[in-house]
Amino acid sequence: MWFILSFAASLILAILAYAQAKNFVTRRLRYVDAVQSALAPIVAGVAVAVIALPLVAFLPLVGVGTALSLGLAVGAGVAAGAREVRHKLPGY
Repeated sequence: MWFILSFAASLILAILAYAQAKNFVTRRLRYVDAVQSALAPIVAGVAVAVIALPLVAFLPLVGVGTALSLGLAVGAGVAAGAREVRHKLPGY
């Protein structure tokens, strides 16, 4: 039962992190050239994972896997948002 609850919490956090990262990149970082680099999703994902690692140590249902999945979700969201911005620009 605890495994199902922790998995559901991790899945919901990852989905929300992906959606928020993609939305932030498409709305706020549309004209920032640095977000269009190949390194931007990696940096964002690693930063979120490193920040989340100490935080999940205090929460009872989540662990290291949740922090890593959050980092992966944010990195994927940044990459998807940057790709969406590139496809909306003329000439691509």
